[in-house]
Amino acid sequence: MKLKQIFIALLFALVALSSSAYAESHEATTHQEESTEKKVYQPKSVAELAASFWETTGIKAIFDTDDGEMSADPAGEAKEHKLGAFESSFGRIIMILIVFVLFYLAIAKGFEPLLLIPIAFGGLLANIPLAHMAGPEGMLGVIYNMGIANEFFPLLIFMGVGAMTDFGPLLANPKTALLGGAAQFGIFGSLVGAAALGFDLQDASAISIIGGADGPTSIFIANRLAPDMLGAIAVAAYSYMALVPVIQPPIMRALTNKEERQIKMGIQRPVHKLEKLIFPIIVLMLSIMVLPESTPLIGAFAFGNFAKESGVVDRLSDTMQNSLINTVTIFLGLGVGSKLAADKFLVLESLGIMIIGLLAFSAGTAMGVLMAKLMNKFSKDPINPLIGAAGVSAVPMSARVVSKVGAEEKPGNVLLMHAMGPNVAGVIGSAVAAGVLLSIFK
Repeated sequence: MKLKQIFIALLFALVALSSSAYAESHEATTHQEESTEKKVYQPKSVAELAASFWETTGIKAIFDTDDGEMSADPAGEAKEHKLGAFESSFGRIIMILIVFVLFYLAIAKGFEPLLLIPIAFGGLLANIPLAHMAGPEGMLGVIYNMGIANEFFPLLIFMGVGAMTDFGPLLANPKTALLGGAAQFGIFGSLVGAAALGFDLQDASAISIIGGADGPTSIFIANRLAPDMLGAIAVAAYSYMALVPVIQPPIMRALTNKEERQIKMGIQRPVHKLEKLIFPIIVLMLSIMVLPESTPLIGAFAFGNFAKESGVVDRLSDTMQNSLINTVTIFLGLGVGSKLAADKFLVLESLGIMIIGLLAFSAGTAMGVLMAKLMNKFSKDPINPLIGAAGVSAVPMSARVVSKVGAEEKPGNVLLMHAMGPNVAGVIGSAVAAGVLLSIFK
C-alpha cells in the first residue's frame, strides 16, 4: 500500500515539474519573440519627428500619388491592389464630394435619410487615406463580413418590412397584383439592356434588379452574382428609391390624361383576419414548390408578416418593425458604404450601372401605369392608372407619391390604400424575379 502511495506521489511530482518546465520555456520563448519584434527607439530631432508625422497624414497620402498605398477590401489581401495615382488622390476627393451630395439629398431634401445617411457616411469612412476602414480588420470590413457577405442583413431587413406590411389592400382588390407584376418589366428589360452594353449575363442580372427599386433584394443578388459591383448597384437602387418623388410624377403625368388621373376608386371591402393570416403561408408554399431560390427573401418577408398578423406575438412584431430593422439598417448602410471607395466606385461600369438603373426604374413605373390603363379596357370598376406606378417595390414611398399626385389632380381623392395593393405585390414580385435570376446561375 505504501509503495502504491509513493508511486502516485512521484507521478504527481513529475507532472508538476514538466508543467513548470514547459511554462518557463514558453515564457522564455515569448520574451525572446517580444524582444525580437520590439523596435529599438532611435532618438530623432524635431525636424525628423515632424517628417515622421507628415508621412502619416492624410494630406500627404492624397498628394503623394506614388506612395505605394494598397486598397482596402473586406475580402483581405486576395482582393487588394496598389492604388493608382487617380484612385489615391483626385478619386478620393471626388468620392467625398459625392458623399456630401448624398448628405444634402438626405438632410435638405428628406430623400430616404434612414438609408442614405449610413451609406454616405460609410463611403466617407471608406475614402479616408491610410485608415483601411474597409479592410478585413477595419470597422466597415467587419460589418461587411458580418452581415452582407453572407447576405444576412438583407434578410433581416425583409423580415422587418414583412412585419410592417399590410396585405389588406392587395387581398381586397387582388387584380392590383397584376400592376406589381407589370412593374417588374423594368428588371427584365434592363437585363437585356445591360447585356447589350457589354456586361456578361451574370453581371447584367445583378444590375437589372435595380429596376424593382428594392434595396435589400439588390444587395442580395449583387452579393451572389457580382460582389465587385455591390457598391454601385446598392447606391443606384437606394438612390432611385430616394428619388421616387422626383422620377415618378413626370412619367405618371406623361402617360395619363387629366380625366384618368381624376378617377376616384371605391371603398375597399373589409378583409377578414384569417385571410391575412393565411396569405403569407400560401405565398411561401408557392415559392417553395415553384421557385426555391426565392425562399430566403420570401421566407423572411412571410415570417415577419405572419408574426404581425397572428396577433399573439406583439413584442416580437414590434421588435422587427422598430429596433431590429433600425439596427440592421445602420449596419447595412455602413457596410454598403465600404464599397464606395474611389478604386471600386469610380469606374466606367459604375456609370453604366447608374444609367441602366435609372432607365429600368423608369420602365417599371411606365409599365405599371400602362397595365392599369389596359385593365380599364376590360374592368367594370375603373382603376386610377396612377396606382400602377406603385407597382415598384419602393414601399411605401411610391404609394405616397401616387396619393400625392392624385390629390393634386382632384382634392379629396385618396389613393393611398389602393396604391398599397400593387406596392406590396411589387415586393413579392421583385423577390420572385430575384429567384428566377438566381436559378439561372444555379
